[in-house]
Amino acid sequence: MRLADKSALITGAARGIGAAFAKAYAEEGATVAIGDLDIGRAEETAARIGPRAYPVRIDVADQASIDAAIAAVVARAGGLDILVNNAGVFDMAPVADITRASFDKLIAVNVAGTLFTLQAAARQMVAQGRGGKIINLSSQAGRRGEALAVVYCATKAAVISLTQSAGLDLIRHGINVNGIAPGVIESEMWDVVDALFAKYENRPIGEKKRLVGEAVPYGRMGVPEDLAGMAVFLASRDSDYIVAQTYNVDGGNWMS
Repeated sequence: MRLADKSALITGAARGIGAAFAKAYAEEGATVAIGDLDIGRAEETAARIGPRAYPVRIDVADQASIDAAIAAVVARAGGLDILVNNAGVFDMAPVADITRASFDKLIAVNVAGTLFTLQAAARQMVAQGRGGKIINLSSQAGRRGEALAVVYCATKAAVISLTQSAGLDLIRHGINVNGIAPGVIESEMWDVVDALFAKYENRPIGEKKRLVGEAVPYGRMGVPEDLAGMAVFLASRDSDYIVAQTYNVDGGNWMS
């Protein structure tokens, strides 16, 4: 029960990595807001997890929605102790084919969404005066370039940078900001990634996923539950002296 009596908000938590984190947090004693744009799926996920979880609609690309979600969490749970910035979107294309619409969407969700949700949560935590934990989801794509994922890689590199700077600023308030950089994780998003690789590399559906899984030193793609231990650690008092770090949880894909 390392998170007993804590109030958490996880964005993009109706499925995949966010849902795995929410389940782990609830099992560790936290009250968890399942934040998601798809409120129907958020309700289903909360029901599966049990009474410690509840749904909250949030669109991280919209400031009013961010503010309303934070207010809903405070009204329901009496405050906010933990934020996980997990919501994200993916797209890819050769440099010559990148569109402004795709660029704007990835920046709005992955970068601005992370920053302004972090800001809103930090303001609440500062006002409460009891510190807090903020965890940002980057990616191994933020550690290196990928020929077909120029914008996505840039957004996830930006998340690492935001984590560093925000961590240095907010620790004076007792707020630890850290990050997780997953590797290749079996999820609905990776089905999208696989389909785009099939399009641009002329591969059959499923081949890219199989190949990247085989290339992981651990021997397989990750699953969302592989990341949950790190998420609990960074949300708990065990990480109190850790500031502005982003941890690779990727089966050995990237060393830094």
